[in-house]
Amino acid sequence: MLARLRHDFDQAGFLEVETPLLSGDVCVDEHIEPFVVSGLGDEELFLQTSPEFAMKRLVADSARSIYQVTRAFRRDEVGGQHNPEFTMVEWYAPGSTYLLQMDLVEQLVRGVADVAPRCPPWMALPTSAEPFGRLSYDEAFVRSLGVEVLGRSTDELVQLAGRELDAVPDSLEASDRDGWLNLLLAERVEPTLGKDHPEFLYDFPSSQAALSQIRRGEVDVAERMELYIDGLEICNGYQELTDADELARRMGEQSQRRASAGRKILPVTSRLESAQRSGLPDCAGVALGFDRLVMRTLGLERIEQVMAFPFRRA
Repeated sequence: MLARLRHDFDQAGFLEVETPLLSGDVCVDEHIEPFVVSGLGDEELFLQTSPEFAMKRLVADSARSIYQVTRAFRRDEVGGQHNPEFTMVEWYAPGSTYLLQMDLVEQLVRGVADVAPRCPPWMALPTSAEPFGRLSYDEAFVRSLGVEVLGRSTDELVQLAGRELDAVPDSLEASDRDGWLNLLLAERVEPTLGKDHPEFLYDFPSSQAALSQIRRGEVDVAERMELYIDGLEICNGYQELTDADELARRMGEQSQRRASAGRKILPVTSRLESAQRSGLPDCAGVALGFDRLVMRTLGLERIEQVMAFPFRRA
């Protein structure tokens, strides 16, 4: 399955690269915990939660389309759909868009399914020849709950959750807009996504842009997409942020959120910021969880079923 994936990347003109697993740089994210490793002297190094920072530095230097099959590490992520060490497939395409990359994602996923030991359920359906579905964030909420949410106030989202959910976490603050959006998404929308046929979800809330571009309009949206198969997120793609000042601002904001939550403070400056100041071309990037893709392609329920040595017996 990996061989087919690499073949399709080669045919699409991508160059395979390798970047460090261990670095002094780390992507600062409120919710993702890296493994910290002692370096030389008092230096702290981080096992990479994604090859994103180093790969973008290569794109800034070469302006080439590149991909990588690598290991990624995220502490505290253990469960039926998570393993602290997992296989990440990540790629960047200068001159492309996050919407165009949906086509490549579909091509790659279908290629993996073509060589799978058994045909996945969603490829055996009469609709398998049709393109994967595409729904904007608001369209997905309309389909599941009958309402758009991006233009609604936080109070309205709290009221919507009260109507739609049997219970909400006591820890969720009334002012936490993204928290209410994520709760509704996880409980009522995600289980419906890609149920019979894979579906893309795109144009997320601008507050959830991460390192994607924000498109201004009547309602601002993050130019970001995800693929779902049977309710499970398989990949995450961005129209990549190229502004170094905005990168620094967002890393600082994430650091402040981590501090407020009592999490470890991570370095907000990085070699990526320097590379973006020298010039990162317009590009689209995608990160795909290969273990999850294999799991869903084979119709399995737990990620450990597709790993020779999952975390508990590694």
